[in-house]
Amino acid sequence: MFVIRERFFSIGDDFDVLDEHGTKVFHVDGKVLSVRNKVVIEDASGHEVATLHRHLVALRPTYEIRIGGEKAAEVRKKLLTPFRDKFTIDVPGPNDLEMKGDLLDHEYVIERDGTEVAAVSKRWLTIRDTYAVQVTAGVDPLLIIGSVLALDLALDRDKKKGDED
Repeated sequence: MFVIRERFFSIGDDFDVLDEHGTKVFHVDGKVLSVRNKVVIEDASGHEVATLHRHLVALRPTYEIRIGGEKAAEVRKKLLTPFRDKFTIDVPGPNDLEMKGDLLDHEYVIERDGTEVAAVSKRWLTIRDTYAVQVTAGVDPLLIIGSVLALDLALDRDKKKGDED
């Protein structure tokens, strides 16, 4: 299990990803001044291991995850899904994932071919902007963490758009 926790009192969207023992596994450095909402994921020693950025020209919110410099997935929000969020996690090859969840409860599952490979929960944690992420063995945790960050960025964009209306 991983816990993605936003750092309080930090400049920008910086998150730490902790394991089940509370040890920092990754640091997520959000480049909030970046037009593309770029996020850099570093390992515990500060080396970049993955990036996430938003595509500027896309019909729906689309984020690209790169792991080790290689494109690992595109995360796209599906259109017209009232009261539920649905995202496609398009990976190279035939093994795409789908992330779906409840807007109000902040509970999400990530599935491959109808089988759950990860669960994301924000509801049971009392700390603001904190997610618990359970990843099935054999699934790249960086892919799942990147997808959760894409979800968070997309929901934040939607919230900001709603505030402007």
